[in-house]
Amino acid sequence: MTIAATLEPTTALSVETVTDVRHWNEHLFSFSITRPPSFRFRSGEFVMIGLPGPNGKPLLRAYSIASPAYDEKLDFLSIKVEDGPLTSRLQKIVAGDRIYLGKKPTGTLVADALLPGKRLFMLSTGTGLAPFLSVARDPDIYDLFDAIAVVHSVRRVSDLAFHDELAARLADDPLVGEEAAAKFHYIPTVTREPFRNARRIDALIEDGTLFAGMPGEARFDPETDRVMMCGSMDMIRSFAARFDALGFAEGSNSQPGHYVIERAFVG
Repeated sequence: MTIAATLEPTTALSVETVTDVRHWNEHLFSFSITRPPSFRFRSGEFVMIGLPGPNGKPLLRAYSIASPAYDEKLDFLSIKVEDGPLTSRLQKIVAGDRIYLGKKPTGTLVADALLPGKRLFMLSTGTGLAPFLSVARDPDIYDLFDAIAVVHSVRRVSDLAFHDELAARLADDPLVGEEAAAKFHYIPTVTREPFRNARRIDALIEDGTLFAGMPGEARFDPETDRVMMCGSMDMIRSFAARFDALGFAEGSNSQPGHYVIERAFVG
């Protein structure tokens, strides 16, 4: 099956080819597409991707780029929504299919929006992991922090996309493998099935599990810690309030701070 084989580029959109698709379970999949030579982005940013809509016009949604800024391809992570205008069709793509890619990536889940610090915590739920896959595989981030943690909370074990790669501390990555072995920490947690961490992120904070093996104290400190958050609105709002109360300030591209969220997804 070929989806959208006759797509035409526009001034705002290029047309790219799907190179790989991986279905993690019935609700989750990831895919890779070709990257235009002129496409530039910062690790952690998002971009518009899509397919033609019923009226023939591009039907687009914002997706975080899951590959690092240096990668020759672009990776994405998506849920499957049976009645979703875009994802109901996007989940059926196969290698060789063509899709739209926006030409202007943007976002705040980037190192530039954070003040200098010692520890970086990336808190995610579900497909909110995507931008942190990008950041964690960028060599520059290891020059900025002494320790880097990706926290991924999901409902089921099969929802832990890229678990094996992250659990191995990105050992197979040719650019960050050595530094990640010393600095990278992966904390997966599953809330609705038996797992070694079968608690929500806030519980991992309270009992100290989230800080295990990390340098420094088992608590968040605005003097040393920087935080990125992506995922459910409830998680982001809850933790933003928590960090505000601890004296953290939200950062942006124009004014770096102690923590960042992706405002485009929160609304």
